Amino acid sequence: MAITGEYLGMPVAIDELDIENLEYFRYCAQHDFRLQKCQSCGYLRYPPGTACPWCTGMEFEWTAVEPRGAVYSYGEVHHAIQPAFRGHTPYMILLVELDAQRGEPSPDEGLRVAGNLVTPDGELAPPEMVQRVGVGSRLRMVFVNAGEGIAIPQWTIDEAAPQPERPWRYPQE
Repeated sequence: MAITGEYLGMPVAIDELDIENLEYFRYCAQHDFRLQKCQSCGYLRYPPGTACPWCTGMEFEWTAVEPRGAVYSYGEVHHAIQPAFRGHTPYMILLVELDAQRGEPSPDEGLRVAGNLVTPDGELAPPEMVQRVGVGSRLRMVFVNAGEGIAIPQWTIDEAAPQPERPWRYPQE
């Protein structure tokens, strides 16, 4: 059965044929972060998929993963194309390398999960919070409910973790 919801007034839908993403978002709806773990090589993978990208193994199990990590890369949006985001600029799109499999299977292929920077209660981060985050910032996942049976995983500053003194950021104009 397909899952539908709404985020910032925009429709969100996962088709019933998208079996791996349906299962992933069902766990997220329970605020439970799980990823596929390959039965052959043991590596976790994101995004969900039919086969392991490293060994092509088809067997996997959904495994609970601690959703904490460091910003690997980011984009800071100042001109929102999507109308729902226009009132929230600047906002950040983050790529966070999870601690759970950092640097594996190689330093260039860590386990990285995308999401927006949000406040601890799931609102898109205000400008002063955006300015504090850069490469190396420590983050934790929060879930934003988007309807019956669906929540969107997002990222917020992990206040319990030591933060870099000056995270790397693109030079500002």
